[in-house]
Amino acid sequence: MHARTQTLPQCHALLPTAGTGSRLGGQLPKQFQELAGKPMLAYALNAFINTPTITSIWVGVSPSFIDNPVLGNLTSDIKPVHFLGSGGPTRQETVRNTLAAMLKSGIPETDWVLVHDAARPGITPELIQKLIKVVSESGEGGLLAMPLADTLKMADANSAIAGNPNRVHKTIPRDHLWQAQTPQMFGLKRLHDAIEEGIRLEADITDEASAMELAGLSPLLIEGATCNFKVTHPADWELMQFILRSRGQ
Repeated sequence: MHARTQTLPQCHALLPTAGTGSRLGGQLPKQFQELAGKPMLAYALNAFINTPTITSIWVGVSPSFIDNPVLGNLTSDIKPVHFLGSGGPTRQETVRNTLAAMLKSGIPETDWVLVHDAARPGITPELIQKLIKVVSESGEGGLLAMPLADTLKMADANSAIAGNPNRVHKTIPRDHLWQAQTPQMFGLKRLHDAIEEGIRLEADITDEASAMELAGLSPLLIEGATCNFKVTHPADWELMQFILRSRGQ
């Protein structure tokens, strides 16, 4: 059980890492593949470890991967890092299962949890602290995100037939459009219940904010950074490797 020494809500990190990363390929899931000399997951872990206001870190791993020796090299002497075999068939189930384990461990329901994609190794303690400051001061949940800079085109659904290239159907105004990033920060019990309800309704929950929106909330948008992009394709991998090496990480 977690002893409480203060009444203010504390902040915890949750990283769902049960995905296979099939679009990137490789022997290991992408979050455990070596990127610029370390497993990709290590960069996000280190960012949370080096954020003073993060009390503990919880990593939801596929049950079949929980005994892999790579996890033994990702622990910390600075603060608790818990690896749990709470991975499910979908991202939202992994997050729900890990949130449930956090509640069961004795973390107060009103503590904050920051859910972050392991495939965003460009995250920094400064960005994490920026999110925590805004959300804590407002008392409302929120997420890092970036205002869209590119012009958006919707493809004609009937144009890509028999190998023909797509054609533009229309241009979508980018005003007021943001690209969601992580971490996404919400109250522990409220997020668990929102995701649980979303799964029950078989709703399209693509991130934590969408689950909270389904529950009737309007999460805050806090501007993130372009370096906090998600590594999905080989080109992303090469760019992120360059960024991390330029930082000397």
